[in-house]
Amino acid sequence: MTSRLAAAGVATAATLLAAALSPTTAGAVDRPTRDTAIRNAVTALTDQAAHLGLTSVQGTTVRDVVLDKDGSQHVRYDRTYRQLPVLGGDFVVHLTPDGDYRGASRATTRPISLATIRPAVSASKAVGLATAALRAANADEPLRKVTTKPELVVDALHGSPRLAWRTNAVALDPAGNPVARTVVTDATTGAEIDAWDSIETATGDGQSLYGGTVPLETTVSGSTYQLKDPTRGNTYTGDAENGTDLCIFGICIIRAPATLFTDTDNHWGTGTTASRASAAVDAQYGTDETWDYYKDTFGRSGIKGDGVGSYNRVHYGNSYNNAFWDNTCFCMTYGDGDGTTFGPLVSLDVAGHEMTHGVTSSTANLTYSGESGGLNEATSDIFGTLVEFNAANSADLGDYLIGEKIVKSGFGRSALRYMDQPSKDGNSANCWSSGVGNLDVHYSSGVANHFAYLLAEGSGAKELNGVSYNSPTCNSSSVTGIGRAKLGAIWYKALTTYMTSSTNYAGARTATLNAARDLYGTGSTEYAAVGAAWSAVSVS
Repeated sequence: MTSRLAAAGVATAATLLAAALSPTTAGAVDRPTRDTAIRNAVTALTDQAAHLGLTSVQGTTVRDVVLDKDGSQHVRYDRTYRQLPVLGGDFVVHLTPDGDYRGASRATTRPISLATIRPAVSASKAVGLATAALRAANADEPLRKVTTKPELVVDALHGSPRLAWRTNAVALDPAGNPVARTVVTDATTGAEIDAWDSIETATGDGQSLYGGTVPLETTVSGSTYQLKDPTRGNTYTGDAENGTDLCIFGICIIRAPATLFTDTDNHWGTGTTASRASAAVDAQYGTDETWDYYKDTFGRSGIKGDGVGSYNRVHYGNSYNNAFWDNTCFCMTYGDGDGTTFGPLVSLDVAGHEMTHGVTSSTANLTYSGESGGLNEATSDIFGTLVEFNAANSADLGDYLIGEKIVKSGFGRSALRYMDQPSKDGNSANCWSSGVGNLDVHYSSGVANHFAYLLAEGSGAKELNGVSYNSPTCNSSSVTGIGRAKLGAIWYKALTTYMTSSTNYAGARTATLNAARDLYGTGSTEYAAVGAAWSAVSVS
């Protein structure tokens, strides 16, 4: 506002005060809107048609409008010729704050006129050439599911305008990731004019329920955006539409849908449950952060390490108080909660927890019962926690509380589980005993969760990111932590190298000591700390 008044030469105290007191009525009322800018541009197109090279057989469509702070207007157009898209026909009309024509920026200044729009080269010929170009650009990999879409256009990008085929060829590589190439072919001679890789991604943002505004990598599809991340194996999020799976003897014969979320402006959700996309934002964001943690920390690309993404289903069932990983669909599923005990179960640490079940299934495949089941659950709690810390989201700072964002007052406590002192939930075990394997796996996990906290942070009282902890030991010892990064390195090495489907707590001690030996040596502080932390939870 100040710069606008100063530019006009009327920056008096009275006008500045009026603007501050009533910005909608003092100075801003005359600011042009998008509709005003388009109306002004239409007038400019009529007046400047000859200068812009526009003729009666050409059409224009507004693609974008930019309004400067000083009221200047910039209207971007795409152009057609006899209803065919013109590559390189786009231009921007620049207008003064008063709406008068100031000038134009044009992709081409050549006149657009063709003797005919009837192609000598058929669409099928163009498809064959584009498919060959796609395969040649990916010669090292066999492609499958090749699809093509030819479109007749006027090419004004490469010299004098000419009739051409623009063909998009898309396929899947061996890892299931999309590859695509756009090929422009002369519709008269069949010569290739140009070609480029054309997987279109876009960086959008979402208003999440728990993490504030978060970045999202999405896929452009025509005029819409898909909540599908081609940079992370095409991981996507779909709406289960409150449906449920019908499973008999462990075989799901009917699955709830996973209708892909789409959006028109790449700004997703509202941060409230009023928008179904808000929960989807959290789920997709949680998957992204978990993918990045495993990739950046361990070089693991996706759940199986093969670059292939999974998918999320949100809004599963009605008031469903759970979230789960299903290996048979390679997907994570989230309920909305009943609103009293739980809210939507899509928080960052829960997403990291569920995706880690997939990693465990693809590596040690710890049997989901007895002590190995407790280790399975603890593995998800451990890495879900490390994902939360690694994300460094100011709206959801890392902590050793599991699911603290999703619990409601009706749940009766502040989190699902507490890693520093698992027994605070009233059910989980702090220390190993011969009966631990008889507990529900969510409670027998307490022994490994307690070990993990002690290994990372040590025993006794501590405050971290505003949360107070006080971790006891089962043998009255004092344990010094070695940090979260080393906890993650040791547990991941043990999970992927030494643990098996039947690993119990004694076996986990051996596996993590072996991992510490491999990473740091048997005489290291880290090796000693692993042994001390297990002894501190009575696994000795």
